[in-house]
Amino acid sequence: MKKKVIVGMSGGVDSTVAALLLKQQGYSVEGVFMKTWDGKYHAECRNKSSCYGPEEKEIEELEKISKILGINIHFVDAREEFKKRVIDYFKKEYLSGRTPNPCVVCNRFVKFSFIIQELEKKGIAFDFFATGHYANVEFDKGSGRFILKKANDRNKDQSYFLFLLTQEQLSRVIFPLGNFTKEQVKEIARKQGLKIVEKKESQDFIAGNRIFLFDKAEKGPIVDEKGNVLGTHKGIIHYTIGQRKGLGIASRNPLYVIKILAEENTIIVGEEKSLYRDKLVAGEVNFVGVENLREPMKVKTKIRYKHREAVSKIYPEKGNEILVHFDKPQRAITPGQAAVFYKDDILIGGGFIKD
Repeated sequence: MKKKVIVGMSGGVDSTVAALLLKQQGYSVEGVFMKTWDGKYHAECRNKSSCYGPEEKEIEELEKISKILGINIHFVDAREEFKKRVIDYFKKEYLSGRTPNPCVVCNRFVKFSFIIQELEKKGIAFDFFATGHYANVEFDKGSGRFILKKANDRNKDQSYFLFLLTQEQLSRVIFPLGNFTKEQVKEIARKQGLKIVEKKESQDFIAGNRIFLFDKAEKGPIVDEKGNVLGTHKGIIHYTIGQRKGLGIASRNPLYVIKILAEENTIIVGEEKSLYRDKLVAGEVNFVGVENLREPMKVKTKIRYKHREAVSKIYPEKGNEILVHFDKPQRAITPGQAAVFYKDDILIGGGFIKD
């Protein structure tokens, strides 16, 4: 019998082509769309260019795609889970002076966990779960582990956002686009007559200003590294490490946010040289390529999605933490963001930056 795959679908070109490729490979394919939009902020999100916003157009598009591909689409109400796992986390992180990474959290707890559980509760049996992520997963016989690897298209590689996935989750995952470039995916869609090729990609978790998710933003002081008050900020939720724009401070030299003190509701600014650090501590670490870290390991560490991974050494610490020491200081290491470790194209593991 054909193996059955459920594909997480958004109405975009990547997930659509992922479903198409699997069908061409002989799998029995069905899709699933997760409903996350609660409609509370419709005015602020009316221009849907993110994963959180009005879903009418996506659902309408999926109905057309399901007819073209000849597959059934399931719908899962994930609004409560998404609010608890992603929205609440997002707000808590910003209010704590950190910069969250909602995509990482959503993948681990909603897309690759809650959605699968809800499908199984409905009695929908399937062998694999697939998405349109650009990444690769393989089983390594030597270690007996499923390993996560970078996509062939390094410019589109999304393994960074998947570092929290567990061995159980990876054992059921297929990433059909891992060996394709974005242009190849678009060309496949064009040949199938799919008009979604030119559809604007979701580039962020939220379209526009994130302020609408918060009840209030309390103003506070902006100080320099010596504690001198230079101005007033609009609320710490508006700022992140390395930010220069929007400070409203006149200075001889450009100033950047170098630290956010949530408990004191204070933002510290300094010159660009103050943004560079050669160490960080990551917590809530999840290992993928290895079972655990028992001794120091030479790796390359990526401290944000668009960051060019840097040569570093990681050291095991207590409490599921890792000390990362870079060969060269890195700019704007940001608490709350993910630090992900690689050996060549293999993702070793990752965690959230604490300090």
